[in-house]
Amino acid sequence: MGAGAGRGRGVARERGATYAEVFASREFRVLFVSFTLLVTGDQVKMLTLSALVYARTGSPGLAAAAYMLGFLPYVVGGMFLLSLADRARPRALMVAGELLRVVTCLLMAFAGLPVWAMLTLVLVTGLFSPVFGAARGALLPDLLPGDSFVLARSVLSVTSAGAQVGGLAVGAGVMAAVGPAGTLAVTAALAAASAAVLRLGLPDFPARGDGARGTVRETLRVNRMLLADPGVRGLLLAQWLPISFVTGAEAMLVPYLGGTAGIALAAASAGLAAGNFVLGRFASPARRERLAAPLAVLAGVPLLAFAFRPGVAEAALIVLLATAGGCYTLGLQRRFVEAVPERVTGQGFGLLGAGSMTGQAVGTALVGLAAELTSPHAAIALAGAATVACSLALRRHLRG
Repeated sequence: MGAGAGRGRGVARERGATYAEVFASREFRVLFVSFTLLVTGDQVKMLTLSALVYARTGSPGLAAAAYMLGFLPYVVGGMFLLSLADRARPRALMVAGELLRVVTCLLMAFAGLPVWAMLTLVLVTGLFSPVFGAARGALLPDLLPGDSFVLARSVLSVTSAGAQVGGLAVGAGVMAAVGPAGTLAVTAALAAASAAVLRLGLPDFPARGDGARGTVRETLRVNRMLLADPGVRGLLLAQWLPISFVTGAEAMLVPYLGGTAGIALAAASAGLAAGNFVLGRFASPARRERLAAPLAVLAGVPLLAFAFRPGVAEAALIVLLATAGGCYTLGLQRRFVEAVPERVTGQGFGLLGAGSMTGQAVGTALVGLAAELTSPHAAIALAGAATVACSLALRRHLRG
């Protein structure tokens, strides 16, 4: 498979798109609304699950594990199930994903499940999350060719950052008003609304692939094919590794700042949203690609200042700058969609998403281990150094 195997889609580089052009697409508006409901609902669901586990067990460790449970299914689902994203009709696949979330939330709310059963349910149903996300990601370059696709990814990144913060705030408020069971019912309603938006607003696009091979076999085959291509592999690693250590650094803000960590965590989300918006709105396509390498390095450099034990305000500013640098991935989107063959676009985006989630989980674990051996502030500084080192090691792929 050559690195240019997917270039038949005619991705333009000369002219930068605008957000108005992106939102002019009715199909993108449908995906945008459903994605916002998805991210908000998932944050509310995992927050509520964590609260339920803590209320029943009294274990902070189990509660934290329950909240982080969303990472693990991406490892298994990304390894064995991703070919479904190209072999099923995308609208049907995404609607099925939302309905599965409805059932999951209602069972946790009203079936009286023990803790182990709830955790198992979230794990098993979560195995398909990378498939549903891959179907959504693969539609974007078809609906919005050229630079509009890159801006669409920017919009979804900004939306994800905002919806995560909003979801936590909404979840805490609703839980205080109606309790965990009522909150899960609200989450089920959000998923049902998303399913209705997708079913009524999105055309029934055909599947890209066929069912000649088994799902697991085909997923493994295409994953091997994508990872064997030096160009695709380099672009995947460039989007996985630097940002994983930034995420790991964020995870150390609570042990470092204690009760005031919320300020820095909010600043981290704001930095990610601002970086994606500014780079998407004000930089030309060619400049975005040129800035990918320096921005990836920038994501790590501010974190080095944690070696000097900054206060709350300084820490918030540092993580804002670091997460703003995370927008470097926008400069890699065009090359990635060109490098992946069109017939496996869904699996390509699924592998990207699954690897990102896995990398963030591993990065968080490594930074946490460093904190055990040193201290939280030193571990954050080491995460910054690891981000810079990964960015420099991958500079050839970041520069293109």
